[in-house]
Amino acid sequence: MSRIGKQPVEIPANVTVTVGADGNVTVKGPKGELKQTIDRDIKIEVKDGVVNIMRPTDQIRHRAMHGLYRSLISNMVKGVTEGYVKKLELVGVGYKAANQGNLLDLALGYSHNIIFEIPKELKVTTSQEKGQNPMIQFESIDKQLIGQVCAKIRSLRKPEPYKGKGVKFAGEVLRRKAGKAAGK
Repeated sequence: MSRIGKQPVEIPANVTVTVGADGNVTVKGPKGELKQTIDRDIKIEVKDGVVNIMRPTDQIRHRAMHGLYRSLISNMVKGVTEGYVKKLELVGVGYKAANQGNLLDLALGYSHNIIFEIPKELKVTTSQEKGQNPMIQFESIDKQLIGQVCAKIRSLRKPEPYKGKGVKFAGEVLRRKAGKAAGK
């Protein structure tokens, strides 16, 4: 039995979870509403403020989906109650970030600025404090979307291992390399 899949998902008092006949799970809460399509083999049962996920057999495919869908539903419940926040840090001389609504303007050391359109489901804020690296903060109820957007922005200028310049997650520890050995 999947160790993650067999754990029930607790539903807070202000959240409603409904399972449609077509295999869609809808989670509504104070911050919004999320939907997820579930494989037809996986059975979802909602009762007494708890969501239970059950699989029909011990096939590898069913075992994999069992834990996956439990995690997805758990992330949806957490998203509509608390939400998710991710921060990116721009490390490098002249690296800047500014936003106007959902357009993010990034200066990452290239010959031109990069204009990145943020999906409307995300809320973005940028900050630049004296003596600190520029920060970009994302807020959303959808964990998958916020992670995907942050990964895409990070891929525009990944942190390099020698000086650590680039776009990195706040608190991310980079593996650093020593430079060339000193001259003779």
